[in-house]
Amino acid sequence: MTIETIGVVGLGNMGLGMAAVLARKGFAVSGYDISEARRAAVEGEGVRFSSSLTDLLGTSDALVFSLPLARDVEAVVTTPGGLLERRDRRIVVVDTSTSDPGTSRRLAGRLAEAGHALLDAPVSGGPSGAAQGTLTMMVGGAAEDYALAAPVLAAMSARAVHVGPSGAGNIVKLVNNLLVAAHLVTTGEAMRLSEAAGLSAREAVAVVNAATGRSAISDVMFPRWILPGTFDSGFSAGLMRKDVRLALELAAESGLDLPLSAHVGAIWEETRERIPDAADFTRMADYRD
Repeated sequence: MTIETIGVVGLGNMGLGMAAVLARKGFAVSGYDISEARRAAVEGEGVRFSSSLTDLLGTSDALVFSLPLARDVEAVVTTPGGLLERRDRRIVVVDTSTSDPGTSRRLAGRLAEAGHALLDAPVSGGPSGAAQGTLTMMVGGAAEDYALAAPVLAAMSARAVHVGPSGAGNIVKLVNNLLVAAHLVTTGEAMRLSEAAGLSAREAVAVVNAATGRSAISDVMFPRWILPGTFDSGFSAGLMRKDVRLALELAAESGLDLPLSAHVGAIWEETRERIPDAADFTRMADYRD
């Protein structure tokens, strides 16, 4: 079964880049967003802006979701007259949103009953990775659905790893982002220590990146967004707070006590006034504060 037309639901920082990449890779791409203001940017990338979500859901061979919250994903999947009522072909939904595993499994079950498939496929790489088609994707779902979606995944990513059954993609993304949240706190504190002790953060991080304390925070985020003070990665503090909350909820559901992770979550919540949800998440590591 070939995939020629792709509908992208959610045309924000990530969704717009993914839609543009898919169009450049030869797919006929339509996009939908609740904001009509996204039309000009989308059409400038060769993507048709659909004013009707129902039309998009009813005419695409495959769908890509890029939405903020699990409830947004559920609302799109259950749209009246949409996916759950289609019977003309098997539709694979590639949900790149960071959601909770339970919601992904439940929605995958509902779509399976209608003859369709849901892959939970959260991504790493940010808006630049989305725009360049170099994302890393962590994919949960059935192997046959992963194979069906392979052309779409290959177009959007440098690497799309099938990590397990439905929900597995979101599990590993929450694990990853919990680590990122912690590393931002600890690396920021370490650089504040270096500055207070008389060595600049720029000099310290250069050494750390050649030693065992390095991470993506020190190696990529510090030189790109934190040392220059631009803080424009394109990922908000509010979204990171959401991901940390989901990770800690998953820990509680799994019967785990994670004291350090819980403290990291508390730090992210307590800094909301200094680093509002709309701010870039890299501000958490600002050693100048």
